[in-house]
Amino acid sequence: MNLERLDLNLLVALCALLEERNVTRAGARIGLSQPATSAALARLRRHFGDELLVRQGNRYELTPLGNALRAPAANAHAMLERLFTSRADFHPATERHEFTLLSSDYAIAVFGARLARTLHAEAPGVRLHFLHVPPGIVENTESLLSGVDGLLMPHGVISDFPAVELYRDEWVCLVAADNSEIGERITMDDLARLPWVVYQRPFDAPVARQLSMLGLEPYVDVSVQSFQLLPSLVVGTRRVALIQRRLARLLRDLAPVRALPCPFPAVPLQEALWWHPVHTHDAAHIWLRETVARVAAELGHDDQPASQ
Repeated sequence: MNLERLDLNLLVALCALLEERNVTRAGARIGLSQPATSAALARLRRHFGDELLVRQGNRYELTPLGNALRAPAANAHAMLERLFTSRADFHPATERHEFTLLSSDYAIAVFGARLARTLHAEAPGVRLHFLHVPPGIVENTESLLSGVDGLLMPHGVISDFPAVELYRDEWVCLVAADNSEIGERITMDDLARLPWVVYQRPFDAPVARQLSMLGLEPYVDVSVQSFQLLPSLVVGTRRVALIQRRLARLLRDLAPVRALPCPFPAVPLQEALWWHPVHTHDAAHIWLRETVARVAAELGHDDQPASQ
């Protein structure tokens, strides 16, 4: 296909049609008349060799190809929008801008909150949006990164994209403060016999894979999609959980729990901000990366191991 001969305005129409599933509403959304939107749909049908939208009674439904095109079309639209809104300069004190970052609740609590405070003080016209990391981040990294400004994620999950190194963290074992079965230290035998509460998305916690490699398959009593809920699900039980040391410190006054060193050499976390190369030379994004690095440096004083 020769992109030079392709009308990229069709991408705008395609996104609207796939989202609205209605020619009139799609046209109103992108500022086209109904005849012009119908003409765009006809061109898209010829290009893809598929109806994309088919009438079912008094409404339209997407064909299988139409459904399959929704996500990549939206990501392509977002990437082009970001590409053509790139700037040669950026003045944080006066600019109005939005940044969107994908992140787990752990990274938002430990790092994102500090970043948000810095932006509030230095760039009052800048808005920061945090979105949870979608399940397909490993399989569709490039597509997902193209539609946002960055991804807060430790090393070991994705690679081959530019990144700003942020901070290191380590895993600790979390138990209830009144758990009489655990003394001052926790052992591998304890991990094998106690029930567990685990974070439900393993790509955010590679240490879970490390346990499996050590031959330990925990009995999972509860699973949850939030690191910050782990302490409350440990309190008053025999359960054990793996949690990041920095987050455990932030949450220590919210629940009566103990954070103990892991009885195995748990792989540490190296958190980073990953981004799509399309942002590399954008002045606003350069400022964001410089700010992220500066905020991360402020965490340096909090790097003492949990065992000290």
